[in-house]
Amino acid sequence: MDKALRRTWVIALVGALALLANITYVQGFEAQALRDDRHNARQFQNRDKINRGPIVAGGERLAWSVPVSGGRYQRRYLDSEIFAPVTGYFSQYSQSGLENAENRLLDGTDPRLATTNLIDKVIGKKVAGGAVESTVDPGAQRAAYRALKATGARRAAAVALDTRTGAIRVMASTPSYDANTVSTLDTRRADAAFKRLNADRLKPMLNKAIGETFPPGSTFKTVTAAAALAAGTTAQTPVPARRSYTPPGAARPINNDESDIGGECDLPAIPLINSYAQSCNTTFARMGAERPGGDAIAAQARKYGFGQRIEIARGMSSAPSAYPVSDPALDALGAMGQGSTVATPLQMAMVAAASVNGGQVMRPYLVERVRGADGSVVEQTRPARLSQALTADQAAQLKRMMRAVVERGTADDLRGTAVEGGKTGTADVDDASYNDRWFIGFGSRYAVAVMTEAPGYGIESGPAAAAILKALGR
Repeated sequence: MDKALRRTWVIALVGALALLANITYVQGFEAQALRDDRHNARQFQNRDKINRGPIVAGGERLAWSVPVSGGRYQRRYLDSEIFAPVTGYFSQYSQSGLENAENRLLDGTDPRLATTNLIDKVIGKKVAGGAVESTVDPGAQRAAYRALKATGARRAAAVALDTRTGAIRVMASTPSYDANTVSTLDTRRADAAFKRLNADRLKPMLNKAIGETFPPGSTFKTVTAAAALAAGTTAQTPVPARRSYTPPGAARPINNDESDIGGECDLPAIPLINSYAQSCNTTFARMGAERPGGDAIAAQARKYGFGQRIEIARGMSSAPSAYPVSDPALDALGAMGQGSTVATPLQMAMVAAASVNGGQVMRPYLVERVRGADGSVVEQTRPARLSQALTADQAAQLKRMMRAVVERGTADDLRGTAVEGGKTGTADVDDASYNDRWFIGFGSRYAVAVMTEAPGYGIESGPAAAAILKALGR
């Protein structure tokens, strides 16, 4: 064989081996990723032929599949408007919520099910999907949804956390939607439902508990107070108050609320705990502009989780909350939860929870455990610490300050309810006829954040928080 022919054979052999290696890699290692790629239209073929596993919470099935004609399976949802922020939907073309986060577990293709699936394949049994057990308390979730609807708000959201573990017990959002309408196998009806929901300016398909940020108003003073405590101030330290404060470089002064006129907030200086309980704007605006200052508050906010997309399930993350540092005039507004400061209800529930948990911020999670089709536990979530936002002593002081809000401050209407401590917040919304009304608080074990969009003040979100904590305490 001459050199030219030998070279041709070698090139052909190398090319064949490279092609074989590529085919092996794609089919053996990349096959699942390619099937799951959202740009791959083939992944949607025959997805209704899969008997997906259920999503359950507190012993109740929130989502499950039922067989219909032609070997197909129809997805069903329980009290869907209530639980849609948790389950999401599973349609012919897409999925969301836990249906998306645990898609491969539910349809039986997850590597965590490899052992069970191998046995099924050996004995000729059709592979079945696994089950997802959510952390949500169904009774409290229902109570939250009813309470949010009762406020009459155009939009609202609530999150409740187990302060010791980070388990999400409530994640409610209104307006909501019925996942059954978009998950129907009748594609014409499903398309019409998607079109109607996507055209709704109130975004019913958006989980507002984690997917959208809002100015948190005076609830953010909790973060500012934490930064002050970290800088050496104590709950009893006298801090400047007065009726009005003009930050350096600002064109206009920042004033206390009209309801505070003639009260403690007008005094030259009062203890930090009193200023927090009465929500004195001038105190916290000065903290943002001067001491501890915007950089210190931003650092404290990051300890709570600001700036991060908090993942609560696989690929299911929150929008990032933000406290942007700017000039003293804007930092003053931001320290009061106005201006460019924004947060999700999840984030503000994490802020409240840290005060009850010795300063520890636990990583929030929505999945308690996942099981194989045979009921065996495939994976159990272990609580994990996200950060240490405060020392135990600083957290204890902040907890006392939050108690003072309910005992003798802006939330004294909640005395005698399941709310032991908290913070009200009212955020102005530009060019709107409503405010973002906030309340964050805690009970014996749980922390809660409620946001409602309507005219009025933050205390008007307090009864919803009380209803949620009461339901969790049962």
